[in-house]
Amino acid sequence: MTKKQRFLITISVFLLVSLFFFILYSEQGLFDLNLLKKERDVLVENNEQLARENLSLSVEIDRLENDPKYIENIARQELGMIAEDELILKPKNTPDP
Repeated sequence: MTKKQRFLITISVFLLVSLFFFILYSEQGLFDLNLLKKERDVLVENNEQLARENLSLSVEIDRLENDPKYIENIARQELGMIAEDELILKPKNTPDP
């Protein structure tokens, strides 16, 4: 192998190694690509969660607009309301002996 061939091989290896590091570590390299994929996956998951929450709220809004029994149930549970024909019985507090 001549000196010229060794020099060309050395330059070629150096260029290949440099290109390899450029592909891995450059601003648009593989590591950045993996980071962007992870960020995308997190955003997709958040988007799916928000879509599920939005659907749940939409169903609840529809029930509040159209379901009188659901409205009554909410009024009883959250507001402590009673119907007109119901009586509230409160026991007397008895002192403990």
